[in-house]
Amino acid sequence: MIAAHLPVQRPRDARLLVVSATGGITHVPRSRLIDHLGPGDLLIANDAATLPASLQGRHALTGAAVEVRLVARASLAPADVRTFSAIVFGAGDYRTRTEDREPPPALSRGDRLLLGPLSATVEGLLGHPRLVRLRFEGSVEAVWAGLARHGRPIQYAHVPSPLALWDVWTPVAGAPVAFEPPSASFALDWQTVRALRHRGIAFATVTLAAGISSTGDEELDRRLPFDEPYRIPETTAAAVRQTRAGGGRVVAVGTTVVRALEDAADRDDEDGPVRPGEGVARRRIGPGDRLRIVDAILSGTHEPGTSHYQLLRAFADDETLRHLSDELESRRYRTHEFGDSILVERADPGFSPQTRRVFTSRPVAGPHVLRRTGQPLGMDPAGFMLR
Repeated sequence: MIAAHLPVQRPRDARLLVVSATGGITHVPRSRLIDHLGPGDLLIANDAATLPASLQGRHALTGAAVEVRLVARASLAPADVRTFSAIVFGAGDYRTRTEDREPPPALSRGDRLLLGPLSATVEGLLGHPRLVRLRFEGSVEAVWAGLARHGRPIQYAHVPSPLALWDVWTPVAGAPVAFEPPSASFALDWQTVRALRHRGIAFATVTLAAGISSTGDEELDRRLPFDEPYRIPETTAAAVRQTRAGGGRVVAVGTTVVRALEDAADRDDEDGPVRPGEGVARRRIGPGDRLRIVDAILSGTHEPGTSHYQLLRAFADDETLRHLSDELESRRYRTHEFGDSILVERADPGFSPQTRRVFTSRPVAGPHVLRRTGQPLGMDPAGFMLR
C-alpha cells in the first residue's frame, strides 16, 4: 500500500475492496458502496467532530519545547474539558515521523506546561514517561477558547501540508469530541445518505470520542485504543432493533462504531440489544470475540499489527485477512486516513476454511451478502441465502 498524502476526503478515484461473508473479494470504485448494501440494511456512522488536539508549548521548569497531544477524557460532556490524558513529545512537530520524535523532558507530578494561552498541570504519569494526566487551569470557557485559538489537528508525517480543521471534520460531524477523525466517514456525503434512504437503507449515528492511531512508541501502541466515551441515541438503538428484526445487516462505518455498539450491547442477553445512552468503550475487540450487533464494517485500509487490524480479526479469519492485505498491497491501495476503503462482512461460521479458500481464490461479481432472516432472493453454490 502507499500512503495517501493529500488531505482529500472523497477523491474521485477512491477504491473499495469488498470482502463477503464467504471470503470472496471484489474491487470496485468507492462510489459504488451503495451497490453493496441492500434494502433493510442499516449504516451507522460516528458523528464526532475532531478537536484541535495538538498543542505546542514549553515545559515551565526547564523551558524545553514540547508538543502535547490530547488523547482521551472521561466523558463527552462539554464541561468536562479541563482534564485529559495526553502524550507529550519533545521539540518538533508532525514533519518528523512520530516514532522518531524526541522525548519530552522528564515529567513529574505538579509540572506546568505552558501551551500558548493555556496552562496545564501534570497530575500524574499513566504508566509511561510520556503519557500523563493533565489538568488545564481556568474556566471551561477559557479552555475551549484556548483550544480553538492555539490547537491544531493531530497530524502525521505522511501528509506534508498542515491540516486545517475542515480537512478532518467528516460531512456528518457534530459535537467536537474526537481526538483524531473517525475517518471511515470521509467516504460519506449527504448525497450518499439521501441515496441510501431512497433505496430503503437506513442511516443513523453514534458519537464516540475517537482516539489516536499511533503514539510513536511500541509499548504505548500496544495499549491502543485507549478508553473512549460514547453516546448512542434512542433513535439509533431503535433502528438497530428494527434492522435485526427485519433480517437486515448492521453496517458500522469505522472501528469506533463497532466499539460503541458492541460495548452498548447487553451481554446478559443472547440477542444483544443495544442500550441507548452514554458509556465508555474499554473492550479491545479482536480475534475470538463474538460480535453481537455489527454484521459488516466499512473502514480504511489497515496494516497488520495495528489496533484497527486487530479489530478486523473479529470479522474475518487470518487467512482471509492475509489475502485482503495481499490484494491491497499488489493493487497499491492508499492507506491512512485519506486513503481507500474496505467493506468486510462478518464471516459466516458455516463456511469451513477449505470452502472459504475456494471463494477467496476468485473475485465475486456484484453484491454477495448473507441475510439474517427472511425470504431468500437467491442461492449460492453452497446453498446459503443471498440477497
